[in-house]
Amino acid sequence: MTVHSPLPGAEQEPRWHRMGPDARRTDIMSAAIRLFGERPYGDVSIAEVAQEAGVARALVNHYCGTKRELYLSVVRQVVTPPNPEEFTLLPGGTLADRVDLLVDWLLTTIASYGRTWVTVVGAEGIAADAELAQILDDADRTAADLVLDAVEFNGGAESRRSAHIAVLCFGALAKATAREWIIKQTLTREHAHRLLTTTLVAILDDTPDLAYFPEAQSNGH
Repeated sequence: MTVHSPLPGAEQEPRWHRMGPDARRTDIMSAAIRLFGERPYGDVSIAEVAQEAGVARALVNHYCGTKRELYLSVVRQVVTPPNPEEFTLLPGGTLADRVDLLVDWLLTTIASYGRTWVTVVGAEGIAADAELAQILDDADRTAADLVLDAVEFNGGAESRRSAHIAVLCFGALAKATAREWIIKQTLTREHAHRLLTTTLVAILDDTPDLAYFPEAQSNGH
């Protein structure tokens, strides 16, 4: 009697059934993050995401919706800053210490997503999409608040508004730096870290009402 070997990939089918919804969605999102980083939005299909994730195409639609909805989910995951309680800093550290840790976290996040981070923050996916623009704008503003909280800025509303705008401007530099580092490879991570750290410290140093920063108070500025 002849015993036939299983067809290639046949062993994967039981694995699909054993996986829970969260694991399936995680695999789909990981595949989408890779593909949207490698190719333009228009060149990526749901079928390719399914193949990369090792699931049926119908499951991609079931868990993540349409291709546009999947892409927006990727953008949200990539650009959403951590919760404040997940972000720890040296207690009592100087402004420079805190900025150094902030920049290190930022570069680690960028490195983990690679080209996909650069692509999505540059709004290179869906052209003229209002929802995409809103996601990116909300992420920028949340990140700016995170920076000010991390350096313990506690000035009044007008002072914080000025500092917030200054950090938003820094965000544009961070995106350009990431492109030079990740895509063009004209910078090393060390160079990117030094550039961003020096610049953010200088920006915060020049922000009105610097006395609201702990380091400035301790130095008698």
